[in-house]
Amino acid sequence: MTCDTAAAAGPRALPFQSHTWVGLLSPPASSGHYQLPTGHAPLGPRGEGTTGEGISHVRSHAHTLGTRDESSRGALAPALSTCGRRPVGTCGAGSPADQGGASSPFSEQFWFPLRRASRREHNSEALSCNCAPRTQPPVIAGATRMGKSESQMDIVEKSTKPGKRRWSVTEIGLSVLLLLVSCALAGLIVLYTSALKERSSRTGTPRNAGAIEEPLYRPNSNAVCTTPGCVTAAARLIQNMDSMVEPCQNFYQYACGGWLDRHVIPETSSRYSVFDILRDELEIILKGVLETKNEQDREAFCKAKTLYNSCMNESLIEQRDSQPLIELIDTVGGWPVASEDWNGTAAGKEWSMEDALATLTSRFHKKVLLDIFVWTDDRDSSHHIIYIDQPGLGMPSRDYYFNDGNYKKVREAYLQFMFSIVLMAREDRNLTRDEDRVWEEVMQVMQLETDIANATSPAEERQDVTLLYNKMTLSEVQEAFFLNGFNWTQFVRGVLSSVAIDLHPQEEVVVYGAPYLQRLGDVLAKYNTRTLQNYVTWHLIIDRVSSLSRRFKEARAHYRKALYGTTVEEARWRDCVRYVQSSMENAVSNLISKIQEAYVETLEELSWMDAQSKEKAKEKVMAIREQIGYPDHILEETNLKLDQEYAHLNFSEEYYFENILQNLHAGAQKSLRKLRERVDPDLWIIGAAVVNAFYSPNRNQIVFPAGILQPPFFSKHQPQALNFGGIGMVIGHEITHGFDDNGRNFDKDGNMYNWWSTYSAEHFKDQSQCMVHQYGNFTWKLAGEQNVSGISTLGENIADNGGVRQAYKAYLKWVEREGEEPRLPGLDLNHKQLFFLNFAQVWCGSYRPEYASQSIKTDSHSPLEYRVMGSLQNFEEFSKAFHCKKGTPMNPKVKCRVW
Repeated sequence: MTCDTAAAAGPRALPFQSHTWVGLLSPPASSGHYQLPTGHAPLGPRGEGTTGEGISHVRSHAHTLGTRDESSRGALAPALSTCGRRPVGTCGAGSPADQGGASSPFSEQFWFPLRRASRREHNSEALSCNCAPRTQPPVIAGATRMGKSESQMDIVEKSTKPGKRRWSVTEIGLSVLLLLVSCALAGLIVLYTSALKERSSRTGTPRNAGAIEEPLYRPNSNAVCTTPGCVTAAARLIQNMDSMVEPCQNFYQYACGGWLDRHVIPETSSRYSVFDILRDELEIILKGVLETKNEQDREAFCKAKTLYNSCMNESLIEQRDSQPLIELIDTVGGWPVASEDWNGTAAGKEWSMEDALATLTSRFHKKVLLDIFVWTDDRDSSHHIIYIDQPGLGMPSRDYYFNDGNYKKVREAYLQFMFSIVLMAREDRNLTRDEDRVWEEVMQVMQLETDIANATSPAEERQDVTLLYNKMTLSEVQEAFFLNGFNWTQFVRGVLSSVAIDLHPQEEVVVYGAPYLQRLGDVLAKYNTRTLQNYVTWHLIIDRVSSLSRRFKEARAHYRKALYGTTVEEARWRDCVRYVQSSMENAVSNLISKIQEAYVETLEELSWMDAQSKEKAKEKVMAIREQIGYPDHILEETNLKLDQEYAHLNFSEEYYFENILQNLHAGAQKSLRKLRERVDPDLWIIGAAVVNAFYSPNRNQIVFPAGILQPPFFSKHQPQALNFGGIGMVIGHEITHGFDDNGRNFDKDGNMYNWWSTYSAEHFKDQSQCMVHQYGNFTWKLAGEQNVSGISTLGENIADNGGVRQAYKAYLKWVEREGEEPRLPGLDLNHKQLFFLNFAQVWCGSYRPEYASQSIKTDSHSPLEYRVMGSLQNFEEFSKAFHCKKGTPMNPKVKCRVW
């Protein structure tokens, strides 16, 4: 089969720049190849932020649970997401054990279909799938064809035959080692229990010095669960916690102290957390899928593997060096600072900003100076509309352009990074370095970018989506935002012409960034076309550095170190897996319904909300739709939808850089075509291979990809207390996003509509202000003693608080119906306490100072520690469970509650 591959539309049309998807953890970053929602690639590894694109967009369009930007998957994500679950004879890989990799956290029922497929598929011999390799690069408009490479990379696996055989010395040794480890684990539990009893008898006081002196709650049954699932869960909890810390003093340290002691941030990462570990394990699985040959691969899988192989072909990438970049520069009108004869023309005609920006948007999904995208109309969730907003920046946030300290160091490194890339481009064009002139032009670009940053509105001023929404005709936009003669109709027509969409005479758009557009005209008037083109081209180049040869990555190393604190690049295969990647269902559905019921009951407890608004809120809760695991059609052998989605793309294993450009173009086209299409409420926008969860106010929908349905969040083999404290909390978090400071502006059908009474709306703001003050008083030492922004993190803090509260209520109702669960071995904790312990351990993680300084300015979520501390300080049931005295740090006298 010939691989005319389908790939990834950049962000797959997921507009994180607006308020459409909200989730549990922000998307810090990925590796250098990982595609971010607004179409640019970050510079750094997991946990690292983006190059800045989309940071200034309204916070609430994308609520994400996890740490890396999952939504910006490549277009092949659905294909890749299904590989591990396909029937025999299709793309797939075995479990980590089958692959010889790390053990997987996935539950048995998740892995069972995968194991069935892998037994026959693992006799693979080569990395590439059964596709005829293309010897010519895909045609990119304006690009030159390049010669073919003879360089290939194969990974050969040894096949095994069934039948009896003698154990080797190594296998016998490993078996003995496994037995010893099992004995050690049992001994650890016994010793731990004995130590607690000895300490209690020796001191004569309860283990928790901040607690009221009364017996802890005990289950009705003295039974102890000794199943493998219970033993594994107990061992994990014990290993992660620090029992020497008093839970009423600092519950985060109590729950995560052991985890923090055992886990050092890898040199490739700027942050390391439970989420990152799960993603690492998931990437091992995906690596096995991508490196497994299967003669019967369907076309979409074949294309995913071709894309992966092209990324892994480092020898050819090094051989081609800067050639793809030079050709790209020529297709976008040149880079004046890296040429000697730029004369203000592009494609044979006079340069215009309208054409330059339209080209970047429609062909490369890149938003410079202006962000234009197509998404669901906030006021009519059945239709799409054009949005115009302020753009992202070269650095993660506007603070990097003005603040001192670490921000200044990053600013200086960013300037040097730009300077180095210009010099390299000039040398590769056989031009003189001319460093003085180059430095002068680079400084002009930096000044322009600083002025643009100053014109953008800070995140704190963009929290209310009802104030951001301004629907206007294009003629009204032209009159309101002159922009130094900028022709809005010409620009929008240029963007849409790539998908053959004509503008209506009175085409309407939604302007989100009105204050920015009002200030942009004065900025543009200060600079000539040469500087503007330098700026535009630089912002296209900065995202492509990660796709070039090593010397280009080395040129950005100092900037990466200043921005993220990382000193080492990720393993190549991880970068490639993340780029190709987007790109127990019934049990979770049951949990969702229980938490919805608990939420409805909670509404009756609220004294600040009147009956009319409560009734509307109940309707919205019960109308929430869910997507769990993965879309059904990706497993259907006869369903051609998956292959058809990518049929127009053609990848080559020899042209990785051009493959990426195809992805970007496909993403832009897919997004723009939606303008004249009805909204599909059943469309899956998030891939299955994602450790995250999401809520969309436009759809009133929650999404739980397969990647998060694993321990510690969920397992059918662990106690329900842990499941409710894990995935139950996640469900509650996402449901609560429907009622946070942004989600509350949308009705049960996903339309922006004020369904609140004046009384309830005012009291909601009063209740929210308590949390703004509480979280705003958390001082993060790691970020240079800066305080958390209570305003920017309000929506996520409301969701964190509501999520744990509703999940706990749902768990108590489950206990009423099903009875107490057996205790876990080795833990002197009842199941109420275990609920809170697992909730906290989900958030175990640590940051580098450089990333902390970035996160506190750009992340809509509070730092991990304060997500736990803040939520539990406000929850009286936690204080009861751990018998915390009033006035202890975890049981303050003043508590905040919205839901």
